[in-house]
This record gives sequence, C-alpha cells and structure tokens, in this order.
Amino acid sequence: MPSFLAAVLNRLFGDEAWRRLHARAAFWVTVVMTAVLLAGAALVVVAESGAQHANITSYPKALWWSLETATTVGYGDFYPVTLWGRIIASLLMLSAITAFGVITAALATWFVGHAQQDMIRLGKAVGNHAREDAETLRSELHTLHARFDHVENLIRDKGPHSTP
Repeated sequence: MPSFLAAVLNRLFGDEAWRRLHARAAFWVTVVMTAVLLAGAALVVVAESGAQHANITSYPKALWWSLETATTVGYGDFYPVTLWGRIIASLLMLSAITAFGVITAALATWFVGHAQQDMIRLGKAVGNHAREDAETLRSELHTLHARFDHVENLIRDKGPHSTP
C-alpha cells in the first residue's frame, strides 16, 4: 500500500499543471477569503447592532474581530451575542479553516515540486557520473585483459615447450 500511495503522490505533485492549479487555487482562495472577512465584518455589525451587551459595534472592531476569528486567535475581546452574529461567526470560521487548508496544500505542493526537481537533477547528475565511471571501468578492464593476454603469451612462449 505505501508504494501505491507514493505513486499517487508522485503523480499528483510531479505534474507541473497540477502545481499551477494549486497556485491558482491559493490565489483565488486568498481573494475570496479577503472578501469573506470584509463581508463578514460588515454583516456582523448589522447583526449585532442594537443588541444588548453587543461589543462589536463598529466596522473597525468587526474587522479586527473577523481577522482574529479567521486566524483562530480568538482573544475574546470581541464576540457576537446574537444568533445571526454567531451564524456569521461560524461561517467565517469554517471558511477560514478551509482557506488555510487550501493555502497550506498549495505551499506544500510548491515545496514538494521544488524538492522533486532537485531530486531529478541530482538523479541525472548521479546517472551521468555512474555512466562515466562505468566507461572508465570498462576501459581499465579491457586494458587489464590485454595485459593478461600478453602475460599469458609470454608464459606460453617461455614455458617448458619453448625452444631457446
């Protein structure tokens, strides 16, 4: 099973078109997430306006709240108190988790792609070096065979059956 998983990952991350798709996805997720943060901040101000004990009462506060909620920091200084405010907060949280997942996957794909390219270059360099070494060994082996043949001929010529 691990070899199957490795083959699938290699296929997915090894394809340049797949890596470009991840980069485009990360870009568009960032754009959409920015819009969600801005819209969520505006909607939560509307949902919370006039509510008793509401602490998100202005757009700047709501924008800060949307950023700290999306990044899961959640200081607790601002929080929605109405049902609609909590629904908006839930949608903002789910959107942020999804966005960070997509962006993390895109970054991982980028790193894996670069590491794979480095491995391919290294593999080619090792292969070239190995071919050169093999050729050198073949040449040396051929030279050694020639010398052994020469030694055998000398021994045969000087042996007990040779004439002085």
